Amino acid sequence: MKKKFKRIPKFKNEDEEREFWATADSSKYFDWSKAEEVIFPNLKPSTETISLRLPQYLLARIKQIANFKDVPYQSLMKIFLAEKVREELQLGSDPKS
Repeated sequence: MKKKFKRIPKFKNEDEEREFWATADSSKYFDWSKAEEVIFPNLKPSTETISLRLPQYLLARIKQIANFKDVPYQSLMKIFLAEKVREELQLGSDPKS
């Protein structure tokens, strides 16, 4: 007997879909025995634009470092942030505090 799978609901946006799949049992929606491995070589993470106010001296120093490293200053800021977040998570810091 063939298993009947549930229909996947329509989502308004990625956040709604993410919330759904965080709690849904995907085996009720897909036959995982027929799953195939895929590779997405050009997949880029979703980004969100933010506004960030920095003291002028700090931005000037970041631009100076970026110029020395020959990278765009915004890319350098993302690298710095990612490194600090990784460091904090490795230390076991409680993000809620």
